[in-house]
Amino acid sequence: MELVVLGTATPYPRPDQACSGYLLRAAGTTVWVDAGPGTLANLQRHLRPDQLSAVWLSHTHADHTADLLTAYYALAFADLSPAAPIPVFGPPGWAERMEAFLASGQPNPMKRVFEVHELHDGHEVDLAGLRLTSRAVEHGLPAFGLRAEHGGRSLAYSGDTGPCAALEDLARGVDLLLCEADSSTWPAGEPRWHCTPEDAGETARRAGAGRLVVTHVGPSLTPGEATRRAEVAFGGRTHCAREGDVYSLLSA
Repeated sequence: MELVVLGTATPYPRPDQACSGYLLRAAGTTVWVDAGPGTLANLQRHLRPDQLSAVWLSHTHADHTADLLTAYYALAFADLSPAAPIPVFGPPGWAERMEAFLASGQPNPMKRVFEVHELHDGHEVDLAGLRLTSRAVEHGLPAFGLRAEHGGRSLAYSGDTGPCAALEDLARGVDLLLCEADSSTWPAGEPRWHCTPEDAGETARRAGAGRLVVTHVGPSLTPGEATRRAEVAFGGRTHCAREGDVYSLLSA
C-alpha cells in the first residue's frame, strides 16, 4: 500500500502547494482521497482521472472537494470519459451540492461520470482487497475520517476534525496516521473542529500508531513547528506531509 501526497494547503492553494488531496494505491487499486484545489493536476502526474478506481471525500468544504468539479468536466466533456462511472464515496448530499454548482440551464448529473455513494458512521467498502472504513468525526458539519487496510498494513486519515474517540478508533494500531494540524491553539470551551499538533501527537500515542504524519498545517504554524510539537506529544517518528511525498507500507 502506498500513499502519495497531492496537496496539503489550507484554506486555499498557494504557488506550488495544492490543497488537501492524496492518492492511495494498493495492488492496482487507486483511490483519490480528498480533491482540494490543485490536486487534479498533481494526480495526473501518476494516472489519468478516468483510470481511478474510486474517489473518497472527507467533507464538502471547498479545500477538500473543489477539484472534483473540474474532474467532472474532464470526464464528462473532454477526452477522458471513463469506461464506467467512477465510485465516489462522500458525505450525505455531496452530489446535490456539486450539481447545484454546475447548474447552467441544463442538468449536469453526477451519475453521468460518477457512481454516487454516501458515507455514514461505520461505512465499509472493499475495493479489490483494499478495505476502506469511514467514521464520523467532529468538524461542525458531516465529516469523516478514513482507515485503509491492505496486505496486513493499515493507515488512517483524519480528514478535518477536532480530537475525538472516532479518530482514535480509526488510528488504533495503524502503521501510519495522517493527521491534520490546522490550529496552533484552540479557544477554551469552544467546540473543537480542528486538531493542534499536540492533538495529533496525543491521538497517535493513545492509538498506538507506528508513525505520525502531520498535514493540512494551518497558516498560524510552520511545518517545522507543527512537526516538533506533534513529535513531543507522540514520542515516535513524526513527519510533515509535503507535496510529492510517497509513503510506502510494505505488505506484512
